[in-house]
Amino acid sequence: MRVSIGSDHRGFHLKEQIADYLRKSGHQVEDEGARTTESADYPDFARLVAKKVSEGAVDRGVLICGTGIGMAITANKYPHVRAATCTDEVTAEISRRHNDLNVLCLSADMLSPRTVERMIDVWMTTEFEGGRHQRRVDKIGDLEKELDKET
Repeated sequence: MRVSIGSDHRGFHLKEQIADYLRKSGHQVEDEGARTTESADYPDFARLVAKKVSEGAVDRGVLICGTGIGMAITANKYPHVRAATCTDEVTAEISRRHNDLNVLCLSADMLSPRTVERMIDVWMTTEFEGGRHQRRVDKIGDLEKELDKET
């Protein structure tokens, strides 16, 4: 799977760990930065990852900042992106199974590296359930189209 990954300065170390873990798991990883722990603004990296997911250049995205919240807010501005901050294996699994989440947002400040690896495993291997959930995801897509026409 092709995965774009990005972080701000607070998520830098966790991003490096996740990118390495994904590569070792056989995935292609495109690292959008940050490249250091120097202060950096999360929207700059969220937009790079979300744009690639939105355009279908990658299959999924992973974003990391202090809480994951700012990354999710920014990523969700892009069409076809369904981003959320997940906090454990259960939310990671349900986000895929029910919401077909394509951008996983994580907190560098509140999650242990071991928890994150388990979450990544679950999120990368869980399939979208479809069925009634497909109808709901389709409604989100319809709303995107409707709002696009209004702008």
